[in-house]
Amino acid sequence: MKLDWLLGKPLPSSEDSAERLGLSSGVATFGLDALSSAAYGPEAALTLLIGLGVAGSAYILPISLVILALLAIVTISYQQTILAYPNGGGSYVVASENLGAHAGLAAAAALIVDYLLDVAVGISAGVGALVSAVPALQPHMVALCLTILVLLTVVNLRGVREAGTAFVAPTYLFVGCLATVIGIGTARALAAGGHPRAIVAPPHPAAAAGALGAAGAWLLIRSFAGGCTALTGIEAVSNGVPAFRDPAPQAARRTLGVIAVILAVLLAGIAYLVKAYGIVATPPGEAGYRSVLAMVTAAVVGQSWFYYVTIASILVILALSANTAFAGFPRLCRLVAERGYLPSFFAVRGRRLVYSIGILVLAVLAGVLLVAFGGVTDRLIPLFAIGAFLAFTLSQAGMVVHWLRHREAHWRRNLAINGIGALATGITVGVVLIAKFAEGAWITAVLIPGLIVFMLRVRRQYRRIARQTEGGELSLAGLQPPVAVVPIAHWNRATQKALRFACMLSGEVHVLHIHSADDDAPAAETWQARLNAAAAASGRPAPTLTVIESPYRFVIQPIVDFIVKQEREHPGREVAVVVPEIAAKHWEHFFLHNHYATALKARLLVEGERRTVVIDVPWYVRD
Repeated sequence: MKLDWLLGKPLPSSEDSAERLGLSSGVATFGLDALSSAAYGPEAALTLLIGLGVAGSAYILPISLVILALLAIVTISYQQTILAYPNGGGSYVVASENLGAHAGLAAAAALIVDYLLDVAVGISAGVGALVSAVPALQPHMVALCLTILVLLTVVNLRGVREAGTAFVAPTYLFVGCLATVIGIGTARALAAGGHPRAIVAPPHPAAAAGALGAAGAWLLIRSFAGGCTALTGIEAVSNGVPAFRDPAPQAARRTLGVIAVILAVLLAGIAYLVKAYGIVATPPGEAGYRSVLAMVTAAVVGQSWFYYVTIASILVILALSANTAFAGFPRLCRLVAERGYLPSFFAVRGRRLVYSIGILVLAVLAGVLLVAFGGVTDRLIPLFAIGAFLAFTLSQAGMVVHWLRHREAHWRRNLAINGIGALATGITVGVVLIAKFAEGAWITAVLIPGLIVFMLRVRRQYRRIARQTEGGELSLAGLQPPVAVVPIAHWNRATQKALRFACMLSGEVHVLHIHSADDDAPAAETWQARLNAAAAASGRPAPTLTVIESPYRFVIQPIVDFIVKQEREHPGREVAVVVPEIAAKHWEHFFLHNHYATALKARLLVEGERRTVVIDVPWYVRD
């Protein structure tokens, strides 16, 4: 009942269609990451231009225009991908089917890293916006980040439809507020001949730099690489096509189109206002830090009530932007797991028809990142965008091969679109990697191959298991009862229950007790007498008591050694380890027990030989 209150009642599989998304909820679910990047993408670009002073704000507009052209190419390319793969055509599926398994794994690894950083960057940027408005909260950035992460995790565990519905209002409030600021600011700028007067003046920038030279050109390239983070999240819609209502491909394409148009308007508007009002970035993580959007909003509308509503909407949308990753990451892991490259539990839907394990894994990994980088967006940005653009490139290259293989209607046009997309995003990967390598992008460059190796090893292990377990005829010849071993610490009803079960299995039962100097004197004579009396009364062979002294107080290892010895002494028989265990009714009682039984079972599964069978005999504690 407590879990129902927190996560909602379990949903039957028959309600899957009712959980699907429409246009408005689809934009909120899959578009939050892309739309929110309008807040941290321009800031990432401007932060790298701080050294240029006021000249930096002049360069942001041409940089943004290049990014918008790239956005158009990527969007049109993914529109084609959705048509070709109506059941979900993310980079992993497209690359796997057209470029081979290893290319698919590279795309999957890139997306896993991208989704992970989506969560960390989105939440840290949201908290950054809050700290910009309320500087007193700066010492609590990590705690605020983790609190938002927990709330997002719970909301997503409640199901796709509930998450989408919850995020509709914040999404459109953010878009409405920012569009209003852009509209008012643009109108005032045009009326003032391109040089409007700020209501609240931004921090005074340094003097304009002179000729850029080679160093300045490299700075612009790095700024472009930082601004490219604004394109992350576009991939998510093509991954999540099955989440939309029928006809799903058409609904997904409309959703992607709306997301791209809104993002383009926001990016272009912010870039123009930054240039018009002469706004430069402030160093993140330092005293006096103010986000670019906070300075733009204050310059256009002042610090009125609307300013605080806008800042609040930015905070909320940035924090909630991680929802795109929570929607996409579990679905990606499910696809990879179904092909045997990730643990199979990623492909199992939970109580609310979502892939709960994927959500929880994403939350834990993102939490580690937030703590490691102190919740500061600028420290995470260098790791960003490489995964997204590598996935873009592999997806578009895969689509080129797809059109060459399947020469359907308009294939030449589609081939040209995806070819341009592959070329543009491939060049961008190189630029971003080179520009951000020394700042931390090397971590991503190492992490992606590491994930590929991990997934290949998972696949190899599953194949090994399949080879060893497949086929074979059932044979009941030559069966012998096992040698039963019952490790006990105390004589009580729980151990008596385990002993009764062991005696049903076999006539040869070994009762094993590990004694150390810290324990009371062993009761071997008393225990053996009880065993003999019970055996005589029932006409069964008496179990044999063995007491092993443990001078170093080890418990698990002496038991494992004894069981391995039994395996060697009885080469033709199974060894059944019957483990008594207290089973508490309430979860909070779990912490009251030492869990030697759990540790023993884990060690036996790893160290025991092939003839060891572990049987758990629980004693249920009643209220």
